Amino acid sequence: MIRYQIAQLNIATLMAPIDSPQLSDFVANLDRINALAEDSPGFVWRLQTEEGDATGIDYFGADKIVNLSLWDSIEALHSYVYRSAHVEIMRRKKEWFHKMGEAYMVLWWVPAGHTPSIEEAAQKLSILRESGPSAEAFTFKKAFPAPDEPTDVPTDNCGGECPAT
Repeated sequence: MIRYQIAQLNIATLMAPIDSPQLSDFVANLDRINALAEDSPGFVWRLQTEEGDATGIDYFGADKIVNLSLWDSIEALHSYVYRSAHVEIMRRKKEWFHKMGEAYMVLWWVPAGHTPSIEEAAQKLSILRESGPSAEAFTFKKAFPAPDEPTDVPTDNCGGECPAT
């Protein structure tokens, strides 16, 4: 029985408006990449609008897009992020997004059945930015075990940052 799930937030600063020609390839692939996530083992939930994506959510500013999702395990999320067609699209991120000067992705554990809010996600990102990785907010590079896992689980088991960078 899964007692905790991994939540993830990822934000990006757009180089142009979402409906611009510069972002047309990115937008054209959103449905495919979102469907890939939803069909991936361990996927639980993702934040989306009625249109089926999250590009219209401007919580972090009109020039930012957000991805907030929930997975059964870090391994399931890691597999989707780094070992699926998601990687091929993210190799092109320099065409669409500005380089972020601070942390833009955060992971944290939530009790199974809890759906994280955008406010909760923003708070976790702020904690990571202010204090660095901890059991409360962390990254793939410095992961922490779920609260009910033994504390001797290695915390660098998922490798580093995105290979598309």
